[in-house]
Amino acid sequence: MVTRRGDGSAGDVDYAPVGDGYSRFRQPDPGIAAFIHAALGDAATVLNVGAGAGSYEPEGRAVTAVEPSASMRAQRPPHLPPAIDAVAESLPFADASFDASMTTYSVHQWSDLEAGLGHMRRVTRGPVVVMTCDPGALDRFWLNDYAPEVIATEARRYPPIERIAALIGRAVTVSSVSIPLLCRDGFNEAYYGRPEMLLRADARLACSAWSFVAPEAVARFEARLRRDLEDGRWDARFGHLRRQPVLEGSLKLIVGRP
Repeated sequence: MVTRRGDGSAGDVDYAPVGDGYSRFRQPDPGIAAFIHAALGDAATVLNVGAGAGSYEPEGRAVTAVEPSASMRAQRPPHLPPAIDAVAESLPFADASFDASMTTYSVHQWSDLEAGLGHMRRVTRGPVVVMTCDPGALDRFWLNDYAPEVIATEARRYPPIERIAALIGRAVTVSSVSIPLLCRDGFNEAYYGRPEMLLRADARLACSAWSFVAPEAVARFEARLRRDLEDGRWDARFGHLRRQPVLEGSLKLIVGRP
């Protein structure tokens, strides 16, 4: 039984209070999108689970989107099909209904990973594509020095890559997804060379891990990062990242084929 929250959210975050403005900061990045779409192959019908506001849904294909949060469904742009109110753990589709399926930044919020990925595999004839973060690589990011509570929260929530891979097919590939310096998709690592963005409360709100962190820890983070940016300490340690074209961070694409 999946517990639904305020606006229907089925994960560990209630997007009713934190989802407003999500689509302003979490725009699909073209480079990341191309990587996902290539993994879908020539699929004509695609299921997007935990679809949110519709980032990374391929155009020119028949996409069926599933999203339990009313706040997220309301932020889908008009050119995308409306999302179905359902959860990954109980997909309302017949076996082998879709050529491919996808989920991005979603599996860490599911209440039952095995059930959710099991349903995706059940309803999919071809590849199951999962974009997520490797919990073992998160602490390499400079944010761990300033807000270890955020990194610890993310590491706790993201399932191990091996666990996901075991559930989505017999032939599985795991690839690192390069994060560009001017990444349009505003997750924490997207700001690896633009630290000032994480001083914006609205930008942080689009990264769900911050909603688990105590206000005192957030205030401490803001004060220290602002000080280090003003006196040059951040740039002395990490300034090279402002000129680094891509980051090979924790972002992974896992593709499972039957």
